[in-house]
Amino acid sequence: MGSLLVFTGAGEDLQLQAMELPAIGEGEVLIKNLYTTLCGSDLHTFCGLRTEQTPTILGHEIVGRVVAVGKGHTGLDYSGAPLVPGDIVTWSIFSSDPESDEARRGMPQKAAGLFKYGHTQVTEIDSFHGGLAEYCILRRNTIVLKIPAGVPLNIAATINCAVATVAGALRLAGEVRGKRVLITGLGLLGMVCAAMCKDKGATQIYTADINEKRLAQSRGFGADVAYSLAEDQAGHGNAARKPSGVDIVFDMSGAPDAMEAGIAALGIGGTAVWVGAVFASRKVKIDAEQVVRRLVTIKGLHNYNYEDFTNAVEFMGRNHNVFPFETVVGKEFELENAQQAFEYAVEHKPLRVGIRIGS
Repeated sequence: MGSLLVFTGAGEDLQLQAMELPAIGEGEVLIKNLYTTLCGSDLHTFCGLRTEQTPTILGHEIVGRVVAVGKGHTGLDYSGAPLVPGDIVTWSIFSSDPESDEARRGMPQKAAGLFKYGHTQVTEIDSFHGGLAEYCILRRNTIVLKIPAGVPLNIAATINCAVATVAGALRLAGEVRGKRVLITGLGLLGMVCAAMCKDKGATQIYTADINEKRLAQSRGFGADVAYSLAEDQAGHGNAARKPSGVDIVFDMSGAPDAMEAGIAALGIGGTAVWVGAVFASRKVKIDAEQVVRRLVTIKGLHNYNYEDFTNAVEFMGRNHNVFPFETVVGKEFELENAQQAFEYAVEHKPLRVGIRIGS
């Protein structure tokens, strides 16, 4: 038997249930969940801003311990290291057909047979596939990687979503070393982006947001100049600090105003990478003539590929003590108190709220 916390719909309390743990199938891996962080998409679902098939188990930013490796599995993690019971691991938030056209083109997150953890309906025969449960059964073709020694669980849990997504954004942006970078939107994605850009040798890193606390926090993650979009929108922005002529802009907010400001800040030949626009909003207004005359490139990213995931694990292994990632989780709760965890996250809006599940 294993405990799981079931979400049945916005406005309804989460339900702690016990279900029989099924035998793992061909190529699957049984994981004992240890820690889950609540991502923005979890909060959107909880609040009714995003729709999932219910009942479901929320949570996809997960780290856990290997319990058993099923027959037909290679017995190796994605790096080729032996995968044995007791190993602390993270895994891709999706599984899909690695032989599909999309996967071969470097987009396995959009490939045939796509399955996403923390986004699937609970049934009598298929229930352990989210972070807010004692166990998770990893399906065939899920990429598993061991957590580098020394990385705390609350930091490790963020790797397979926020950190890997940012790694994908930097891949799309191209060479960052020696470049001037602007990051709009300072949730966890924005903070990680600043840290990765600093690690990759960006010459100057601007961060922009409407939240003064987040702007101040971004300095610890590598920001050289923090610019208030709220003051800018009110006409009180500091012109001397306002970013312009930057080489790369990453939007992690999804806010049309921020994306428009980012495009305006790009210099000749600049690149915009849009990541945050995963919810409905007004259309972005773009001056097509300026895009053409300034040779601007706009790229979009949703989730990440295997290369990005590998790079995210490697980055956090080297940098979990370099930047203040220990400040990311604002408060921790136990699994049985996850209802309060969601309510706290919605009210106080820390970068992440953590759910400690086991030891």
